[in-house]
Amino acid sequence: MESKVRSFVRKGEVTKTGGAGGGYVQAVGAKPGCHGVSLVSSGLDDLDHILPLRNPLSLIVGGGIPVGGLVMVMEDIEAPHHMPLLRFFMAQGLVHSQPLFFATPLPSPQAFLGTLPAIASRSSGAASDNSKEGDLRIAWQYRRFLNEQQALEERRYRYEFCNDFDLRKPAERSLFTGATIKCESLARGAHLDSLLDHCRVFISNLARYTGEGQLVGRLAFQSLCAPQCMQSCTDWEMLRFLQSLKSLLRVSNAVALITFPATLLTPSMAIRWQHLADILISVEAVLDDNKEMAGMLTDYPDILGFLRIHKLASINTQVPTIPEAAMHAMKVVRRKKLVLERLLFAPVDATSGDSKTGGAAGLLCGRPANASSPLDF
Repeated sequence: MESKVRSFVRKGEVTKTGGAGGGYVQAVGAKPGCHGVSLVSSGLDDLDHILPLRNPLSLIVGGGIPVGGLVMVMEDIEAPHHMPLLRFFMAQGLVHSQPLFFATPLPSPQAFLGTLPAIASRSSGAASDNSKEGDLRIAWQYRRFLNEQQALEERRYRYEFCNDFDLRKPAERSLFTGATIKCESLARGAHLDSLLDHCRVFISNLARYTGEGQLVGRLAFQSLCAPQCMQSCTDWEMLRFLQSLKSLLRVSNAVALITFPATLLTPSMAIRWQHLADILISVEAVLDDNKEMAGMLTDYPDILGFLRIHKLASINTQVPTIPEAAMHAMKVVRRKKLVLERLLFAPVDATSGDSKTGGAAGLLCGRPANASSPLDF
């Protein structure tokens, strides 16, 4: 009997070339997402909740950056609000012991690694619970159970999908010990052929295969179209480099984040850059003299900047993902934690306006001025 040809492939099966057979990546820092795509954290928990697909499953598995995806952040020349996103992305990879590739127009990329934030300390509530445990007299068999639970919580905290980072403290030296970090300086111009070769060698060690022990690599590019980078290349050569980089990411266990000042590109070239991104984000500075915006938002003095979502990833699906809110406010809590919140608009004062007509409520529900009867609306 001839076997019937099936038109589907199991999610657990992965082709040697990392093709569309697609299973979930079994690696530290990765978790399953929608449409057979694995996700990694952006380093900011609030941003991970913005990035999931609009699917009922996303409420269970959460969100993040899809493995093989390209994230682009459009910078604002007025304020460096893109730098925390870049630092969190890199620091989260080091916490998960993921290989890191970093390219920057700075002359010393290693000095930038010293500015990565440290993991925020755990809450004091767990420490107080452990201190009270010694005062309680419990059976010896339950004490062993509590010790196992405590070890499990510590391991879970160590390999948490997304960690909280403290902006005031630099990263610990232990994160850099034994880490695979490759740095490239673009201060003398971006030689795209050699840069692409370095990316290809870095990604070649992150090929997709079946089994455990996989690694997810991270590539970070800072201000890729800065004047220092464009000294030795043209706009079209840079665009060709992005296309080649995206094709390499699609068949590997790697994600890339690129920040670029879109205002330095021509309008047509900026649109082409945005079209190549799987996830497109822009950051905007807050103007101090914007009285109109200050009157609309209740928490305007506490806002550091704005984060706008232009595009979300739609890998392995033809349905575009539409975010629930396109713009979010960037705030710093207690000068150490960056959070994203939805904009809170001040309520409209219904009593404002002409008192003779009853204000806004009178205009909507009241009768006309020349009406002969109170029942005429």
